[in-house]
Amino acid sequence: MAGSDDVRPIVRVICGPTAAGKTHAAMMCARLANVAVISADSRQVYRGFDVGTAKPTRRERLAVPHFGIDVLAPRARASAAWWASEADGWIRDAIAERRVPIVVGGTGLYLRALFGELFDEPSLDPDRRASLQHELDVLPVPELRRWVERLDPERAHLGRTQLLRAIEIALLTGRRVSELHRERRTLPRWRARYLVVDPGDALREHIANRTHLMFGSGWGDEVRALAATIPTDAPAWNASGYRTVREMVEGRLSFGEAEERVIIETRQYAKRQRTWFRHQLSGADVTRSDAHDPGFEAELRTWWDAVDA
Repeated sequence: MAGSDDVRPIVRVICGPTAAGKTHAAMMCARLANVAVISADSRQVYRGFDVGTAKPTRRERLAVPHFGIDVLAPRARASAAWWASEADGWIRDAIAERRVPIVVGGTGLYLRALFGELFDEPSLDPDRRASLQHELDVLPVPELRRWVERLDPERAHLGRTQLLRAIEIALLTGRRVSELHRERRTLPRWRARYLVVDPGDALREHIANRTHLMFGSGWGDEVRALAATIPTDAPAWNASGYRTVREMVEGRLSFGEAEERVIIETRQYAKRQRTWFRHQLSGADVTRSDAHDPGFEAELRTWWDAVDA
């Protein structure tokens, strides 16, 4: 984490797995200051995909300005680099409006793109890259890891996306990503002070309850309307649960089967998020808490005040 001599502006970040209580925590911050929320959720960027992405309610969005929600058409593709560039502008806009920006969300790659060390990646020949991707896409993660152990051992512990990138750059440029990172890295504009909210074992029940509420709040009707105009290959459909609900409205799954499958999918997604936050965030700039704990409000205030201490 950054040292005590780091003079970059600090931005508060509330993150954690899905259904952990991030929106609840953000709204509590509105009692402490005139805030604006910067959404770091890769699903909430899409217009029309509302119920299944658990977007803040109309009341919450009227009470506190939100940036980064409903900013893309369902057919558009979002990347972490694109989001980080936009988020930088949203943070500046919030400050210009004399509001305290709070980044809120569970998309770890977005947070890393905004607050991690920046890396000027080399350009790759698109035709050669496409040909290589065709060969690599069919390989399982253990096989990719074996490749990276030979090509760039320092990157071999990472996930599939980063393993693929390490192989691409090594084979197409003759350089290791780990070496390029050391040569080309620069500090980002902002420094993060994280509040990671996670209720522990209770998250399983929170996910089940929220899924039940979504199904009872017109998720099927929303998907039916979207399916009439949005093609099946639109990136927005990749939001957790949407393809399953689409199978339900098309008659291929019963209501009960769809709900149970979404609960399982969401729990698996939350597990991956937890793994990321556990491995990627540590140190004095990270506070961990349970947004449902009776003492959470006091912990939130302590975390909030620490930025100005």
